[in-house]
Amino acid sequence: MGEYKDSADNPLHRRFGTWKNTVYIVKKLKQYCPAVIPIALLGIVCGSILSYYWGFIGKYVIDLVQMQARMEEKTQRLLWLLLIVGGGAAALTFGNVFSQNKTWYRFIYVRMQMILERVDKVLGLNYQMLESPEVLDVHERATQATGGNNNGVEGMMNLMVTLGGQLFTVVVTFGSVVVLSPWLVAALTGLCILQFFYYRKIIRTDKKEVWDKLAPVWRQVHYMSRITQDFDFAKDIRLFHLSGFLLKKQKDVYAKREDRMDHCRELWFRHSLVVELLFVVGKGLIYGALFYAVLKKGLSIGSFTLYLALATAFSQSLLQFLHRFGDYERASLEVDDFRTFIELDCRGKEETIPIPASREWTIEFHDVSYRYHKQEKNALEHLNLTLHPGEKLAVVGLNGAGKTTMIKLLLRLYDPTEGCITLNGVDIRRFSREEYYKLFSPVFQNVEVLAFPISENISMKTAQETDCSRAERAADQAGLGDKISSLPKGIETELLKVITEDGVDLSGGEKQKLALARALYKAAPIVVLDEPTSALDALAEQQLYERFDQMIGEKSAVYISHRLASTRFCDKVAMFMDGRMIEYGTHDRLMEQGGEYARMFEMQAQYYQEERKEAQA
Repeated sequence: MGEYKDSADNPLHRRFGTWKNTVYIVKKLKQYCPAVIPIALLGIVCGSILSYYWGFIGKYVIDLVQMQARMEEKTQRLLWLLLIVGGGAAALTFGNVFSQNKTWYRFIYVRMQMILERVDKVLGLNYQMLESPEVLDVHERATQATGGNNNGVEGMMNLMVTLGGQLFTVVVTFGSVVVLSPWLVAALTGLCILQFFYYRKIIRTDKKEVWDKLAPVWRQVHYMSRITQDFDFAKDIRLFHLSGFLLKKQKDVYAKREDRMDHCRELWFRHSLVVELLFVVGKGLIYGALFYAVLKKGLSIGSFTLYLALATAFSQSLLQFLHRFGDYERASLEVDDFRTFIELDCRGKEETIPIPASREWTIEFHDVSYRYHKQEKNALEHLNLTLHPGEKLAVVGLNGAGKTTMIKLLLRLYDPTEGCITLNGVDIRRFSREEYYKLFSPVFQNVEVLAFPISENISMKTAQETDCSRAERAADQAGLGDKISSLPKGIETELLKVITEDGVDLSGGEKQKLALARALYKAAPIVVLDEPTSALDALAEQQLYERFDQMIGEKSAVYISHRLASTRFCDKVAMFMDGRMIEYGTHDRLMEQGGEYARMFEMQAQYYQEERKEAQA
């Protein structure tokens, strides 16, 4: 049995309550599909009346048969009764069927709109939050809450109709059963309440001990399914003989899931036994009360039939109401999960100020430190650094030195744990992230290609907002022009085969050029290249960096590399090691100092010289 994460362990989880969630779902129905509310009410009324409708008819038919009258008169009255009854039953049935067939897909539509809310929330989350296990768990639960199958948000919608009809039936039949026997009402109510509390205990135990603990397991299941079936991993799996290793990992994850599912089945088996026992006891009480009324009070056969129908409807509706109310509470708990994620504070409550108009931008790090979530050691410590307008800064160091952390802080993907970063003297946390992001044209090491046309992959905008001529110029400057010219649809060629079958894929080098084209198209005042050319050899990287530097002109730029020779053309060099900036200055000055930068440069220079000779040969 594996380790599982409990709701109580997640400080982000919130409880809103069943009533507040009911109001919340009704507001969503009114917001996205207001017509569904009167249609659902029609089904509630018609379905409720049908549950005891034939009990009344049975009484009238029996009374009519037993009445003292001529056969012709009885036959005539019976025909009129059947005609009226048939018309009423047809109308009620039509209303009920109409409601059922007009509500289910409208509920799905509302759920889909709520899924869009969740997706929009994900896209708006601060990047830093995406690395938090608590946030990932909350999002996973919100995903489950909008997954359909009569659970979560859609479950509350469907159960509202069910509970409404059952409550209507209970209210209507209550008075009639009280007339027959107040003690019967009390006994049936007691049995239903007893069953309800037991059911309530089961669903809470099921939620706590099964579904909450499965949230991280589902993520593991999805991950293992993806890496074992995604073609992107196929080469590594075969060449490194990972089949057995991955299969064992997947079995371990499935074992965790099956362990919880076995526990779930055991809980509901016990519940089924209790429900059946209480059902038999309830039926016995009803027939006992009716037999007593026949023997002691002279209850007629017609009234026996009527009270049997009413008492059965009352008992079943009350039991089902309480039973379904347990389901309703469970769905409400899942709506808690959805609302917890949707109402997650990801933007902060502080008011932002507009970024002032300027053509020159100075960014300063003031004693900045950063520590990753639940880590004991800072990834970056006490960084003081200034990026002047139009300056080209090289950030160098070995892997794990803190370069990428520094860039994520610069781009405000992270906020400092200590210290602050200023833009023209103003703390960047005072600006909105969306406006601040517009100042940067980033090119990252991992280039993500989207299943859109090349033009939209370069502009990162919709087709209507994309300037195709500008996209072609950016692609040509980045060295992607020949590739695009060779394609039948040119710049409008779809990438990947996810959406269209004739989509094309790009090589690793072409993807890097695509990323450079994005940066050129955006034309932001500050360019950041975070080792996007790591797959190239050192000489090719140096040539590309120098060519790209000529393209961006006098804009500020930050070039990240663990290859020191690739950034010799920069105005300043910042050398990082173990989360600290240990050296800072021009290339020539750092070489004169003979420190760590000079030592690493000389070690790498030997390799570069050999590589250059081989290239010339």
